[in-house]
Amino acid sequence: MPTEILMPALSPTMEEGTLAKWLVKEGDTVSSGDLLAEIETDKATMEFEAVDEGVVGKILIPEGTEGVKVNTAIAVLLEEGESADDIAATPAATPAVVPTAAAGNEAAAPAASEAPAPAAPAKADGGRIFASPLARRIAAQKDLDLAQIAGSGPHGRIVKADVEGATATAPAASSAPAAAAPAAAAAPAGPSADAVARMYEGRDYEEIKLDGMRKTIAARLSEAKQTIPHFYLRRDIKLDALLKFRSQLNKQLEGRGVKLSVNDFIIKAVANALQQVPACNAVWAGDRVLQLKPSDVAVAVAIEGGLFTPVLQDADTKSLSALSAEMKDLAGRARERKLAPHEYQGGTFAVSNLGMFGIDNFDAIVNPPHAGILAVGTGVKKPIVGDDGELAVATVMSVTMSVDHRVIDGALGAELLKAIVDNLENPMVMLA
Repeated sequence: MPTEILMPALSPTMEEGTLAKWLVKEGDTVSSGDLLAEIETDKATMEFEAVDEGVVGKILIPEGTEGVKVNTAIAVLLEEGESADDIAATPAATPAVVPTAAAGNEAAAPAASEAPAPAAPAKADGGRIFASPLARRIAAQKDLDLAQIAGSGPHGRIVKADVEGATATAPAASSAPAAAAPAAAAAPAGPSADAVARMYEGRDYEEIKLDGMRKTIAARLSEAKQTIPHFYLRRDIKLDALLKFRSQLNKQLEGRGVKLSVNDFIIKAVANALQQVPACNAVWAGDRVLQLKPSDVAVAVAIEGGLFTPVLQDADTKSLSALSAEMKDLAGRARERKLAPHEYQGGTFAVSNLGMFGIDNFDAIVNPPHAGILAVGTGVKKPIVGDDGELAVATVMSVTMSVDHRVIDGALGAELLKAIVDNLENPMVMLA
């Protein structure tokens, strides 16, 4: 029977997307891995690949359509021997998998005709198994039980890749239903959109529609402030030694076209500090804490309409010039919304630098599941009392570290911030 192609979830936070462009047309033959469409998520524009083979029988959602919910049917794929007439003859295209109903009954659906449908393999819990024809042929050749294979296609449909690596002795999947997650308490709602609009009746304003990125930022940061117990640690950092050292390095690296920024040193200082205080190199995982071995540092990058936090993986092991080049590349592609999900997901700690905009200091919001974020202000000339007790002038940068108290306690956070300060005030140590 015809198979629905569903709107994919291309990132963990994606609930809906824009079907920006179809790369196939009705009647085209596609194979697993072929590009079908370009999908705009809340973060980037990504290409969507076919997981099955067949002929594109009908495109259900035209390109340019916004707000397409994940798992909405966007096209219909015909299998070998089927034609477009089969779509019209079927009340609904066969989904990639039919969910198992309670008490072992099949999910209710209108019958296609009086005649019984062709028998399909059944799982132990009574649900039907959906697999592509090619996957069924390979399974038969290898004497595989499809009921024991987890499908990676839409809605759990078994595709070629699932059976190619399976063996006849593959263990059966547990039939026990997953425990239902406890319902989250409803957050208090603010005034409705209509109520707010009524407050400004008679005033001249422009209504700006929220795009996917803005909606995601609003939801995630509201969640962060409501659910993460923040506390804040503040320090002033003397930058004179770092600025002098940076100037010397940039002169030596000029021939290679490398110019290090203060932010590059900050990223390196944070990465090294997470190695010096490994208990802080962790994330909150609901019912446990995951402590990472490498230092994966996220860096906030402002783009039009929002921001990205690309992640510099293994930042503790990379040279300053390598970090600088990687950061420039990630920031450039972030502004073009060309980052892949793995480039902006993960990390344990983040850096947000508004010093370049003249901001003296600010408090940043922890981006879950990170354990903390360092908010960096601008460096300004200030009078200080030197080690010899004499009054002097130094370039001082104010930083605020926002911390998730579920992961990092106060004394431990203070130890991490001290390590960051020591690294920046003694920059040569970071190269040791």
